[in-house]
Amino acid sequence: FLSVTEDLVRRRAEHNNCEIFSLEEIALHQQEIEKLEYLDKWCRDLKILYLQNNLIPKIENVGKLKKLEYLNVALNNIERIENLEGCEELHKLDLTANFIGELSSIETLKYNIHLKELFLVGNPCTEFEGYRQFVVATLHQLKCLDSKEIERSERIQALQNYTEVKQKIREQEQAYLLKRAKEKEEAQRRMQERKDKKQNQIASKFEFDSPDSLQDKENHQAEGERKQETWTTVEDDEEDRRFWEEPTPYTPESRLEAHRYIEEKRRAKDNIRESKKREKPLWTLVTAEGKVLNVNVPKLHFSLKDDEENNQFILDLAVYRHLDTSLLEVDVQTTYIRVLVKGKPFQLVLPEEVKPDSSSAKRSQTTGHLVVSMPKAKEVILTKQKVSTSRKHFDSNTLQKNARSRQVEKLEVDPSKYSFPDVTKIIQEKERIGQGPIRLQPEKITETKKSYVSFENDEDV
Repeated sequence: FLSVTEDLVRRRAEHNNCEIFSLEEIALHQQEIEKLEYLDKWCRDLKILYLQNNLIPKIENVGKLKKLEYLNVALNNIERIENLEGCEELHKLDLTANFIGELSSIETLKYNIHLKELFLVGNPCTEFEGYRQFVVATLHQLKCLDSKEIERSERIQALQNYTEVKQKIREQEQAYLLKRAKEKEEAQRRMQERKDKKQNQIASKFEFDSPDSLQDKENHQAEGERKQETWTTVEDDEEDRRFWEEPTPYTPESRLEAHRYIEEKRRAKDNIRESKKREKPLWTLVTAEGKVLNVNVPKLHFSLKDDEENNQFILDLAVYRHLDTSLLEVDVQTTYIRVLVKGKPFQLVLPEEVKPDSSSAKRSQTTGHLVVSMPKAKEVILTKQKVSTSRKHFDSNTLQKNARSRQVEKLEVDPSKYSFPDVTKIIQEKERIGQGPIRLQPEKITETKKSYVSFENDEDV
């Protein structure tokens, strides 16, 4: 059975920073709880406790909650009211849709002097003749019963007939308790039948799965598994139909049986799902012949860029932005790259060989993408052309043309200044070979003439 655990209480105490010792309100509804315990030790300051729609058969371990003001245990399997005497501040008690047939058990609520509201709708005791009169006359402190306010005149009348009503209630209680005893015996018999049938199914299944010889098992394994799966499906469907269509009384036992049947079916489906996951074949990344395949199991967008300027490949893998980097594994080989994203492989064959040792991987701070830089194994020397300084003296039109066309640059000279070649400059510039580009500037010519004092200009030459 499922009981209240500390982990469950802490998870449901998020509004109190998961602290349970100072907890004043907690909701434990729809948690499939079958036993109520520990709350009176862990949460002494509780004022409001929600336990509706569980499988609790008995009110217990809440008597030390002195500050408890509201207790909701609707839609459970409770059959009598008990163990609430210590809840001194109890103002409201909700027992809607339980199985309380022992109506005289409400006499224990006399000690809860602050109790103002009580809900018993949906319990078998509400069908007893004189039910409301008995409750009103027994609990003098009540102001409201089953959402209906108790008038002063109603209480006076109930007290006048209290002795007669109490006797009728006792008789009806006895009849109900006898009926419940028979229901419990029937439920026990039905559970034993189901248990025996389950054991027979397991035995027959074992015989079906056990061939006479190993050779038979090897020959008929595939066919046997297929037949077994079909047989199991049909058998399960038939069992479901029979279980849900069989008429049964609404009792705590039938409600608990239905819950456990549903839980059993859910666990069986989970086991089948887990077994299928374990049997799932591994992804083929490299063929038997040694050929590396392109694989994208996580189905991520990616791009592979050939960065010729830096002689490298750049892979941009669009991994999830909020994915923790510890869930990524990068493996760069000479001919391919493999990335495991939460265990799912992404593999890409590269156009040419790279250097794994020089490769680097990083996450983008804006997009979260994984960026892997992989230098190429083949070295490529790129020549860079030096820009001539004589380009500074080109006219603006020439520069604009060269910028637009990106064609071979040619030296253009203004014909108005240099209409014919200057022969004298040929000899002077000959001495400047290897000292840089030719500069057609008059100032430089004067300096070279000064450096050659013995030079004599011969016009015949």
